[in-house]
Amino acid sequence: MSTENLPQSPGQPARKPRVAVVFGGRSSEHGISVVTAGAVLKAIDRTKYEVLPIGITRDGRWALTADAPERMAITERRTPSVEELAESAEGGVILPVDPANREVVYSEPGSVPKALGEVDVVFPVLHGPYGEDGTLQGLLELSGVPYVGSGVLASAVGQDKEYMKRVFTSFGLKVGPYVVIRPREWQQDESAARKKIVDFAGEHGWPLFVKPARAGSSIGITKVDDLAGLDDAIAEAQSHDPKILVEAALRGREIECGVLEFEDGPRASVPAEIPPPDAHAYYDFEAKYIDSTPGIVPAPLTDEETAEVRRLAVDAYEAASCEGLVRADFFLTEDGEFVINEINTMPGFTPISMYPQMWQASGVGYPELVERLIQAALRRSTGLR
Repeated sequence: MSTENLPQSPGQPARKPRVAVVFGGRSSEHGISVVTAGAVLKAIDRTKYEVLPIGITRDGRWALTADAPERMAITERRTPSVEELAESAEGGVILPVDPANREVVYSEPGSVPKALGEVDVVFPVLHGPYGEDGTLQGLLELSGVPYVGSGVLASAVGQDKEYMKRVFTSFGLKVGPYVVIRPREWQQDESAARKKIVDFAGEHGWPLFVKPARAGSSIGITKVDDLAGLDDAIAEAQSHDPKILVEAALRGREIECGVLEFEDGPRASVPAEIPPPDAHAYYDFEAKYIDSTPGIVPAPLTDEETAEVRRLAVDAYEAASCEGLVRADFFLTEDGEFVINEINTMPGFTPISMYPQMWQASGVGYPELVERLIQAALRRSTGLR
């Protein structure tokens, strides 16, 4: 679907495509999603598109929000929320579930529902569960509304670090050592589950990284240097996800690469390097978003290393059946081998995030990046493809 083929009423002038920017959500990455939405709202070309900002509160209510990017930034080390931007504490936005009807409706208790017009494409800038993991994508497939980014399967694979690694391994991409503790294992026998991690440490050594299996933005991750810190790390990860992933530490450099869908297929950006942050044990949430630890763009790699990581980034994109965009994260080990850590199907998209920075260095500025993503979504149909 192109912007030239939007449905029009007879005798009516052509209207601009309407983009619904959906953000916030129920995950622990709510605040970063709001920051991302602010940057996207600011970048969308208003001469070409109408924009409808829709925020999802922490308790799951879909709210009509102010179109106010200036209120959607980190201030005083604090992230914003949808609740602060919502036009009403009770009103709700309802998406259609009939593919023949794309009209969005807004309703408040005691008031007549108000039609907000048809939506032509959704730009979902949700991070984490209940948005980036295929749940919202499934709703949009049922509604028949095109959307930016990967579909249900790729979004789910990209959110669950265990199955992401299983998919990569099956396609010949190298991953680091890891072990998974599922909720049932922990509930049935904590001692056996803990021993499984201790045995893993005995095989691969300390430190370990204990993570929620289905979270992002480095939230809930703990670097564990010895047995004494293990229980607290498990509890922290489980506070975000009952399923946890434990990874062995890899010695090497952290390298990232962006993938973007062009008209002729996916292309990789120049890579970036994430240097060890001075004030943090690793590249955690505060290092990324609060203290804004700068990455090195482009990464100081050889021409051969640059070509290899760009190839591997596109391979990872294709292995998980991704669409639109991906950020692929690697370790370049001391023996010169690239090991893939993870992909993000909706990577951090704030002005300081690495994905936009890598594309800026590749000749695609932020407004063009947003435009390309919207156009790629409009070209795609929903359903099997």
